[in-house]
Amino acid sequence: MAHLAQAAGVTMRPGTPDDAPRCAAILNDWIDATPWMPRIHSPDAVIAYYRDHVLPHRTTRVADGGFVAADGPLVTALYLAPEARGRGLGRALLDAVRDGPQRAWTFQANEPARAFYAALDFREVDRTDGDNEESLPDILLERAP
Repeated sequence: MAHLAQAAGVTMRPGTPDDAPRCAAILNDWIDATPWMPRIHSPDAVIAYYRDHVLPHRTTRVADGGFVAADGPLVTALYLAPEARGRGLGRALLDAVRDGPQRAWTFQANEPARAFYAALDFREVDRTDGDNEESLPDILLERAP
């Protein structure tokens, strides 16, 4: 069994490719519930991407209701199910993959994510006009160690 960690009253563990359907469901549900977010990949393609690329090759933690993936200091994914938001899970997941400074991209339109990161002392270091596959303006944030 994978090593379990307890943080902020949340049990989490490293993600494995077997977690792909669960992680992708959280992301797919967020995409479908977010009017400004275009669907670029099918739900099945998202599962395959997480199974084949994210979970085996990035530092990941999964917990009931959410997951995080990081590539060194860059947080590449942090998604929570609606019922898991506002209870400290996002902070616990970020802290579980933190080893020095952290960076994260978020869409300019994602006000809840921007507020979440600001509350954790992330500061804006760059912006784009949509230099991503969604063609949406985004912001690079950084948190010092």
